[in-house]
Order: sequence, then structure tokens, then C-alpha cells
Amino acid sequence: MNNAAGQLAAHKQQTASFFATGDGVRTSYRVDGEPTLPSLVLANSIGTTLHMWDGQIEKLERHFRVVRYDFRGHGSSDVPAGAYSDARLGRDVIELMDHLGIERTHFLGLSLGGYVGQWLAIHAPDRIDRLILSNTSAHLGPAEYWDDAIRAILTAEDMKQTAENFLRNWFPDGMFKTDLPTIRTFREMLLKTSRQGIAGNWAAVRDSDMRRTIALINAPTLAIAGEFDTITTRKMGEDIARSIPGARLKILPAVHQPNIELPAEFLREVLDFLLKT
Repeated sequence: MNNAAGQLAAHKQQTASFFATGDGVRTSYRVDGEPTLPSLVLANSIGTTLHMWDGQIEKLERHFRVVRYDFRGHGSSDVPAGAYSDARLGRDVIELMDHLGIERTHFLGLSLGGYVGQWLAIHAPDRIDRLILSNTSAHLGPAEYWDDAIRAILTAEDMKQTAENFLRNWFPDGMFKTDLPTIRTFREMLLKTSRQGIAGNWAAVRDSDMRRTIALINAPTLAIAGEFDTITTRKMGEDIARSIPGARLKILPAVHQPNIELPAEFLREVLDFLLKT
């Protein structure tokens, strides 16, 4: 875990690049790995930055040209006003791929990143090769819950309570209560996230329902679920795997951030799936 914390903390020395989306949002991204390698796009959970993947990059870049980015409203990306949508979040990825000259890519999305991955595989199937959907859902309701959450965060003084709520839901008690360096790093990410950025992306989750349309996905798909995930539950992962033709399912003994809680196991599943011939 100390090694993972050190890798996450290294983001302070890393620099990002930027491009502008079609609607003018300046978006932060980073590319690691040789340009001749197959591409792999990583998409984050809400409330984090592209650096949530720092612990995986060293091994992933041996096999892939790894592209990471900050969601609109997060990290170093712009924070546009109003509600966002799954379609707009998906087009952000397509426009980033176009900017980098990437025709097709593997895609790994965790939590909100998994929503984006589903949208892409449904609406832009020619751009997605292999798809990994980790700790996510095709629908997360009811809408009234998200309306209340959006109102609350936009009227809150700061991100302090929201950050603690996220951390409790993301990590097991043993990690959260001992306040490990990794927890402090994620707390820092959350506290620096715009409340509007959280609210805009929550609106995308509120308005998204892909429970029927994911049956259209024809990309080879791996669904990863956390046995102890209370946000996007094991059943939600099972439902995704059941709905997508030929999808595989892996249950890890983790909560909501298995790439942090169980980095070796998570990476093994990812590489086994992506490198399978």
C-alpha cells in the first residue's frame, strides 16, 4: 500500500496536455507508452482525476499506449455550468481520440468511467475494441435521489463532508479509519474537485439508463464487480455481464476502488483479458 501511495503522490511532478472539445471545454489528458502500441483509454470514477490510475501505468504502458483524461468538471479540465450527459461525456472521449489520431482503442472505465464505456460501445462500436466495465451500472436511480444530492452539494459550503462520504463508500473501514497515505491522496483529489463538476456529472448518471441498450454491445467485454461495493453493487455487475452477449464477469473481494484496494489482482484481471488472443 505504501508503494501505491507513492505512485499516486507522484502526480505532483507530472504534467498534463490539453485539448478543446467540440463545445469548447479545455480538457486535461496524459499519454504514456509507445505510440506504436495498441491504445488503451482509462476513464475515472467521479470525484477523482486521471491520477487515480498512477499505480497501474508502469505495467500497462509495457503493452499499451495508455490515454488518461480528467472528466469535465474534474482535475485540470474546465468546469462548464449546468447538467452534463452521458452522450456529451462519450463524445469527449471520441474527440480526444480524434485529437490523438486514435481510430480504435481498448477502454477501461471504473464507476462513472464505466457509464462512459457503455455509451461508447453502444453508440460508437467501431471505435471500441475490448471493453472493461469496473464497479459500474447500466442505471443508478431513482432520479429523485440524484436531484436531492445535486441540490445539497451545490448549496454546501465546501467539499469536506462530500469527500468523507465518498471515501467511506469507496474503501473498506480498515483503510478509511486508519487514514493511510492513499486515503489522504484521494481526499485531496476530492477536496479540490468543483462542486459544480460533481453535480454536472451526477446529472449524467441521473439521466442515463442503458439497461436495455447494453444488449447491443458487441465488443468483447469484462465486467468487474466488488463483492462489498455498496454503490454499484455486485448484482449490478452481474446484470451487466448477463445483458451483454458473451461478457465475462469477475467478482473481486473489494469495495468500490479495486485498482487501489487490490491493485495486483485488479491488474492481473485487466491484462489477462486485454492480452488474450
